[in-house]
Amino acid sequence: MTHPRLPLRGSSPQRGAAILTALLLMALVATLSASAMWQQARTFELERSERTRVQANWILQGSTDWARLILREDARSGTIDHLGEPWAITLQEAKLSTFLSGGAASDESLDNDALHNAYLSGSITDLQSRLNVTNLVAERQIHPPTVRAFSRLFTLLQLPQAELQLLTESLRSSQAPITENARSSGAPSGAGGPLTPRRLEQLRWLGLSERTVRLLQPYVVVLPERSAVNLNTAPSLVLQAVIPTLDASGAQRLIELRTKNHFRNLADAAAATGLGEGFLIDGQHSVKSRYFEVRTRLRIGSLVTQERTGIERNGLLVKSLWKEREAPPDDSVQ
Repeated sequence: MTHPRLPLRGSSPQRGAAILTALLLMALVATLSASAMWQQARTFELERSERTRVQANWILQGSTDWARLILREDARSGTIDHLGEPWAITLQEAKLSTFLSGGAASDESLDNDALHNAYLSGSITDLQSRLNVTNLVAERQIHPPTVRAFSRLFTLLQLPQAELQLLTESLRSSQAPITENARSSGAPSGAGGPLTPRRLEQLRWLGLSERTVRLLQPYVVVLPERSAVNLNTAPSLVLQAVIPTLDASGAQRLIELRTKNHFRNLADAAAATGLGEGFLIDGQHSVKSRYFEVRTRLRIGSLVTQERTGIERNGLLVKSLWKEREAPPDDSVQ
């Protein structure tokens, strides 16, 4: 009679250890494989994001160059600037492929997924439609007509006049002459006083509150030199501020008249106001502009990029003065 063979002592623990080792190796291989795949996916996403970012920068630069071309062609057609010209038309959000129709949109070298789902919008704004902070002080002296214009604007916006007084005094201090000690040490002009602002947001350096700066944003600008307000493009509050005795109804009437027929000179604007030519002064009022702001917005999927560029036009020479990247608005915040 044949008896069944009994397992050797100790064989079961060895087999269990082998199985456990195999499972551990399989888990290790799976972990390493998953980690490698994650790293590869992450690298791919980073490369795609970087490619999209570079493409966005090139598209925004191209749109800014396009705006410069529009302003240059506008200068060829005449020296009068008004809101009925092509540069004043706002570009509503449109698919980028509509601008690239013909050859570039079908080019295999472009990122089809990105560019065919890219949307571009933008606008050009006349910066001389606003009051210029630089006009407040001329050669370290406060300019009374400009101060009165700013004072009227502060009143219309219900802003504290004390902040305007602080602003003018700070601007005059920033233009203080160089002392002998500062000159010998190589310090810049205005050393020891407040820095001269270059952007409207920097007026907080000179004592303006954040609320005041925010409310002044549509009506005030900081330009590198003195400038006149363009009566063809200025909004109602700026017209009321820059033209003495002009009230809200008079400003609205002025806007309606210039919409029908833009002002060709200050005499046209004076006739429209009914106040006489003595109220409009060359150097403070104008119908021409040299400074503009270009705003562009590009949306590629979830990526939204916004830029604004300051433009100076001197005849047919159109150049960029500054460029800033803006944070897109948070649509989730109501």
